[in-house]
Amino acid sequence: MSKKAIFYHAGCPVCVAAEDSVARALDSSRYDVEIVHLGTDKARIPEAEAVGVKSIPALVLEGAPFHINFGAHLSDLK
Repeated sequence: MSKKAIFYHAGCPVCVAAEDSVARALDSSRYDVEIVHLGTDKARIPEAEAVGVKSIPALVLEGAPFHINFGAHLSDLK
């Protein structure tokens, strides 16, 4: 059974690079990866905040947020 992973980003160059190198590197037999573009899907910002995402890009594995590099504060997307 795969575990849930959510990669939140906003399409900036830092985010795209992180998606290509981090989110896509996860073993698909272990993780069901969902890519969420918060720049175009702002309704999901409260969801990201609720799990502790403070900046993007961020990868949430099994409910725990991991911030990757720095693209923008989540508050900048509101």
